Amino acid sequence: MSDMKLTNQHCVPCEGGTKPLTRSEFSVYLPQVTNWEFLESDKKISKEFLFKDFMQAIDFINNVAKIAQSEGHHPDINLHDFKKVTITLWTHAIGGLSINDFVLAVKTDEVYATHH
Repeated sequence: MSDMKLTNQHCVPCEGGTKPLTRSEFSVYLPQVTNWEFLESDKKISKEFLFKDFMQAIDFINNVAKIAQSEGHHPDINLHDFKKVTITLWTHAIGGLSINDFVLAVKTDEVYATHH
């Protein structure tokens, strides 16, 4: 891709049979996804977001949901301790990470920055 800035990209349909990205393949995106934790041997990325109260957390979830729906790429969203939200991303169809996960991670960070 000519534009490596993830905020300028959109998720693309991903079908089974495609191999998940390896760390060496997705390392170019790591500077753009700060503080995301890698899980299950680099098959998923996850991040916890903290809010001042329950309603602020719900507002964040709703905004992330709108972006996820428009991108056609859906994260696991977990609201816990009434004001913490954990977002976990991976491409279900391939059982690992694709460019879509990094695009949605960056856009989720943008939502947090503008609504926190």
